[in-house]
Amino acid sequence: MTRVLQRFIYTTQVSSHLIQLQFGPFNSTTQRRWKKPAVTAQTRLEDRTRDLKLDNLMTNLRKLSLILSFHSLMSGRRRGPFVSVQIMSRWNRIVGLNVPIGGFLRKYPHVFDVFPHPVKRNICCKLTSKMTLLLQEESNAIRDMESDTVNRIKKLLMISVTGTLHIHALRLIKRELGLPDDFRESILSKYNEFELVDLEIVKLIDRDGVPEDLKVAEVEKWREREYKEKWLSEFETKYAFPINFPTGFKIKAGFKPKLKEWQRLPYVKPYEQKESFRASSCGGIERFEKRAVGILHELLCLTVEKMIEVERLAHFRRDFGIPVNVREVILKHPGIFYISTKGSTQMLFLREAYCKDCLVSPNPVYIVRRKMLDLVLMRRRNTRELTRRPRDVKESVGGDWNGGGDLEGDFVISILENFDDDNDDDENDQ
Repeated sequence: MTRVLQRFIYTTQVSSHLIQLQFGPFNSTTQRRWKKPAVTAQTRLEDRTRDLKLDNLMTNLRKLSLILSFHSLMSGRRRGPFVSVQIMSRWNRIVGLNVPIGGFLRKYPHVFDVFPHPVKRNICCKLTSKMTLLLQEESNAIRDMESDTVNRIKKLLMISVTGTLHIHALRLIKRELGLPDDFRESILSKYNEFELVDLEIVKLIDRDGVPEDLKVAEVEKWREREYKEKWLSEFETKYAFPINFPTGFKIKAGFKPKLKEWQRLPYVKPYEQKESFRASSCGGIERFEKRAVGILHELLCLTVEKMIEVERLAHFRRDFGIPVNVREVILKHPGIFYISTKGSTQMLFLREAYCKDCLVSPNPVYIVRRKMLDLVLMRRRNTRELTRRPRDVKESVGGDWNGGGDLEGDFVISILENFDDDNDDDENDQ
């Protein structure tokens, strides 16, 4: 017994700064405070119910985004439509590619056409004719939807508190809105409804003269259908939003009454003038957050693919009058929005617009982009039709055929494998 007490005293003295007795004969009456776990946007993001279909779609869209980034860099060069693969290997950090360029090109033979230069004998790459035709078809679809694009910009300017928007913010989401690359000259400067107040600020001239049908939000059309088709009361549908929870969503006790009360809560709609409110008033904060939900819902409805990067929303907070934490508001409503964290960015989806991983109401631009995605997902299937003859290589490169020797039929795979081996040897030497 004495040895046990001596050992206990020795260990307590040695590690007194590390070990703290929680409860004992001398501190049994000490009160202990238990901290309530914090519920923040990060904890909600980690604990949310994942939608596997949308996550898988985001993973595939990431591959398409890499390919379009390479196309943007390739089209910026002046030496013809093809680029040396050695030069493309230097663009990995710019694009965000973390695999060797040879392996990446070998995965998508329906997108990238790899061939040896007939004169310099180095390996070159260009887009296939299928991918080039789809890119041209996308630009044609965007040009044909110019009137719809003008209406989208008008609606965004009407949502703005001051009736103005920064062109830089529009430039960041030009692909999501279906805007052409030169929208500042081809749309903003072309139509008299817009006025360039500054080099980077656009304003809607006659805000009151806009047709009434443009002042109706998409959720208002859904409410009208619910009221007429399902015979619901106006009290239930006047301020409600479509709710679609993901598969596996756990409904806790007391969640349904709170959701029903929130659906009936009135708020200032996106195209209405912003009213002043007090935070101490009954439901003041909740109404303001619901207005933010309505603005985000309308913004997603104006996009082509009903999705947008979460980081881009920060550029519209001041113009739209949303001083609250946008990410936290989004995560509070998993039945309306979904954030996918697949890839290097966080993408916000509108849940009601998707059935599994496809849009419920597709548009021409979305259809073309879906064809691009299908071409990417083909990977190495049906590659027999891609086998070309040497004369096709000569025509694709152009110029005089000064090289000697004949080219074999299937040369792409061996060339890329040798290119990967050379890169690995260079990395090992470094």
